[in-house]
Amino acid sequence: MRTAAAPRTHRQKELRRHLWVYVGITPFLIIAVFPIYWMAITALKQEPDLYRMDNIPFWFNLAPTLKNFETLFYQTNFGSWIVNTMTIAAWVAVITLLTAVPAGYALARLKLPGSENIGIAIFMTYLVPGIILFLPLSRVVSSLGLQDSWWALVVVYPTFTIPFCTWLMMGFFKTVPMEMEEAARVDGCGQFGALLRIVLPVSLPGVLTSVIFAFTLSFTDSPSSHRATRSRCRWACRRS
Repeated sequence: MRTAAAPRTHRQKELRRHLWVYVGITPFLIIAVFPIYWMAITALKQEPDLYRMDNIPFWFNLAPTLKNFETLFYQTNFGSWIVNTMTIAAWVAVITLLTAVPAGYALARLKLPGSENIGIAIFMTYLVPGIILFLPLSRVVSSLGLQDSWWALVVVYPTFTIPFCTWLMMGFFKTVPMEMEEAARVDGCGQFGALLRIVLPVSLPGVLTSVIFAFTLSFTDSPSSHRATRSRCRWACRRS
């Protein structure tokens, strides 16, 4: 006679569940991490290891080297371009945060007439193609005397980041219970004090999301970053 299998314990069930979760996540993790891995090993490979087709491309066939980084930082202006790009992105993130937070809070909390429609209209401006805004924005930059200056980008980029971040912060502020803000006012906080001490700490994920969005959009779209990429490509073509 067959003996009945002993029932699995709770610990065994948890281990089995976690195992299946990790098995399911592993393919997606490999797909997400592989481009970063490929970029890292390519940056550290020697030139013969890059161009020889008979070498194994997934690992080092020759000893790793820092020559590529030395060429990039000492034979090009890559360092200056990165500093300019990060400076522009930081300024845009600060301007976006200082504008989107009070705007989103006003639309979500102050019960303005037509605030819902205003919020939708603000978000719709983010969907306007950037090429349509080229002429008016170039006229603004010209009137401010900011031609050939990265301050022009600090003026232009918030026109794309502020609408989306305002709409985003509006949604986060609506999720904060009104009772928390009312309790802060009972304790002596004003409208601004309740915003700083209660609403913003609770809405910190939304604030960080807005900062990351504004920073990354400006960082990846900055001409300095494009110039650095073109420089790397030209250098690689010359070396090949």
